[in-house]
Amino acid sequence: MYVSARTDYAVRAMLAVTAEHPHLVKAAGLAAAQEIPLSFLQGILLDLRRAGLLHSHRGVDGGYALARPAEEITVGDVVRAVGGALTTVRGLPTSTATYHGAATALHDVWIAVEAAIEGVVDHKTLAELSQISVKQN
Repeated sequence: MYVSARTDYAVRAMLAVTAEHPHLVKAAGLAAAQEIPLSFLQGILLDLRRAGLLHSHRGVDGGYALARPAEEITVGDVVRAVGGALTTVRGLPTSTATYHGAATALHDVWIAVEAAIEGVVDHKTLAELSQISVKQN
């Protein structure tokens, strides 16, 4: 699995917002704390808001907050919100990959890879990761 900077930044941003819950987090403060370029982060925050993972509040006292409890948001939710499918084969959904002859069994390998990745990212919540971070600090 390739984890893009966008995906890494999105998960880090969501964990930072989780850590500050129930307080609002300003984009500029989040960008500085996580060392994410603000202009890049703003696009990520927009995608996370559109996906229903964040709420934004306008104004001087505004900022971002989780749209759902951290226990209900998985790493997979965040990854899909900013990057789409978890796995693809030649840019297409894994399930549509077809092979012939000696490579026929390869389809099953890619499906298994996708299932393994889903097994990790769809079962690890922001709340769990936040608890681990607190214990390690």
